[in-house]
Amino acid sequence: MATYTWRGRNGRGELVEGRLDAVGEGAVADQLVSMGVAPVHIAVAAASPTDQEAPWWARLQRQAVSVEDILVFSRQMYTLTKAGVPILRAFAGLQASAVKPAMVEILQDIRSSLDQGRELSVALQRHVAVFGPFYVSMIRVGEMTGRLTEVFLRLNEHMEFERDVRERIKQAMRYPTFVVIAMAVALVVINIFVIPVFAKVFAGFNAELPLVTRGLLAFSGWMVAWWHLLLAAVVLAGLGIRAYLRTPEGRYRWDSRKLKLPIVGDIILKATLARFARSFALSSQSGVPLVQALTVVAQTVDNAYIGSRIEQMRDGIERGESISRCAAATGVFTPVVLQMLAVGEETGELDSLLFEIAGMYERETDYNIKGLSAAIEPILLSVIAVLVLILALGVFLPLWSMGQAAMGRAG
Repeated sequence: MATYTWRGRNGRGELVEGRLDAVGEGAVADQLVSMGVAPVHIAVAAASPTDQEAPWWARLQRQAVSVEDILVFSRQMYTLTKAGVPILRAFAGLQASAVKPAMVEILQDIRSSLDQGRELSVALQRHVAVFGPFYVSMIRVGEMTGRLTEVFLRLNEHMEFERDVRERIKQAMRYPTFVVIAMAVALVVINIFVIPVFAKVFAGFNAELPLVTRGLLAFSGWMVAWWHLLLAAVVLAGLGIRAYLRTPEGRYRWDSRKLKLPIVGDIILKATLARFARSFALSSQSGVPLVQALTVVAQTVDNAYIGSRIEQMRDGIERGESISRCAAATGVFTPVVLQMLAVGEETGELDSLLFEIAGMYERETDYNIKGLSAAIEPILLSVIAVLVLILALGVFLPLWSMGQAAMGRAG
């Protein structure tokens, strides 16, 4: 495949030009005709500086494709396909209107794959790290069932919900995170710069210091002497934990433990189950077989522990067991949800009830997120109060004793 420059006239007779990637001049001409442009001149493009590898500083500053970009892409594709615009022409318009270089390259590669006769799902599979396996699988289902327009709409709604949950959690955690960081910085500054000054003052007392003061001085002296080793240990520990969490076992253990964390564990569980229910409903509504749908959903819940329980459901369904019984065996669903699954299975309205389950979990998640800051603030205030009390007692008790002694001598 090569890059071609072209010039042509649009429907109003205006001269237009641009660049296209295609296997030959004939393919370029076909693309232009599908875009409503009458080609006048087509030639192989000469290499330009933009075609060369970008400098390393440019690569570092380059913005990656974000969830918002995929969300906008899904909404635009829904609008274009609903209006009856051909896929190739739709991608040509999206590529021309995209402003982020990374997104332009992805759209260009997808167009090139479509030019070669590949299906849209196959073209998206080349960028599965950007779109995700669930997105690609749903596009494949839309192609097989002829409901691609509806799939784009459902994917857009699904991604909007996930983005909304993430943003609300970030907003709720912003204040506690800022307070924790401020506390850590304050402790480092006090132990390295403030307490050593008081240590010189206390050294001239020639008296036994309180236990709290001796503990503060010992900890401060240790930090001043070994701060570089402490910093190295923190960095190495962070890298080690990150490497461990990237392993299948580490991710499984962490995903199972974070569901049991106080305050936030319940929020994570309900948000994950809401994502499962909505994804499962969307897959089932689009005509995906149950076993295949559960296989895809297990890879997209973003939790290895819940994913393993979904795979357990899939294995039970393959053995001929009912969905409600397999769901009960996982131990992660509430009795109300299990009852709704049983009713949906008996009435054949599983899709609609799965959407109801997703809505129920979403409402509970929203309610818990709203109270997240209120639940964390008392804990933070208690920790801050204890730290301030220890520092106050450690610093001011010797000063108080010194003042009392001076007043006694004066008397």
